Order: sequence, then C-alpha cells, then structure tokens
Amino acid sequence: MSTLTATEVTLDNLMGQAAQLRQQGHRLVTLTCVHTGNGHDILYHFDKHYQMAHFRLHLAEGTTLPSICSLYPAAMIVENEIKDHFGIAVSGLSIDFQGRLVLTEDAPRAPMNKRCGMDIDARIPAAAPVTTPTAAPAVKGGAA
Repeated sequence: MSTLTATEVTLDNLMGQAAQLRQQGHRLVTLTCVHTGNGHDILYHFDKHYQMAHFRLHLAEGTTLPSICSLYPAAMIVENEIKDHFGIAVSGLSIDFQGRLVLTEDAPRAPMNKRCGMDIDARIPAAAPVTTPTAAPAVKGGAA
C-alpha cells in the first residue's frame, strides 16, 4: 500500500505555493475533495516529468475556497465540480456554473457531503426488475 505525502497549505499561502509549482513547470492533474465531518480537505495533485507533488488544504465549514484557475485554467472545471458536489463557495472562478456543471435543477444540493444524510446511491432510481424472456415454442418439422 502506498502513502500519499502532501504539503500542508493554508488559505494564506495556497496561491503562492501553486504559483511556485507553475514556475517550476508542474502541470495540474486534478483536485480531490473529502468531507471530513468538520470541514473539507482539498487535495491538489500536480505532475512534472511523472513525479507527483500534492498539497492538502483543510477548509473549515462555511469557508470560501479561492480558485487557482488564474494560474491553472483547467482548475475551473474541477473547482466547479467541487462546488456542485460539496456545496463549497469558490471565489475567483473564470467561469462559474452556479452549482449546475454536473447536477441538474432537481438534484440534491451537495450530495457528497456527509451532512447531506444520504448515500450517493439514493439519487439513482432503483433498477427495473429483471425478467426472463419466455422462449418461443419449438417448431416441429423444420423450416418451411
């Protein structure tokens, strides 16, 4: 089992740390968000020549996440997904989908938060029962 080693960052130094990696030639791979019960951990994953670097930002409940899309434009997509799935306010998005990048109007808000009180599968309708088709009666005497 491998362990992810992440550099702890804060709201005060996130942009500076991300800018430093950009200047060194790192690309943004993706972000991961985990609802911890007392806030969210946002993990930033970067790559340079197949060597990964990771940041971990603990975000207290109700705190706004600053976007890094001014440094890494593709972050806008993942930051909008985090906004949709976890209900986190994100400031400075180059394009803000207002919580509707991946969720429909009738979808529950922030379905990935533990405080939502529902399993993610609760949004998916139950599958229709599987029925076994009845076989056609056998034809005697061969083909006509």
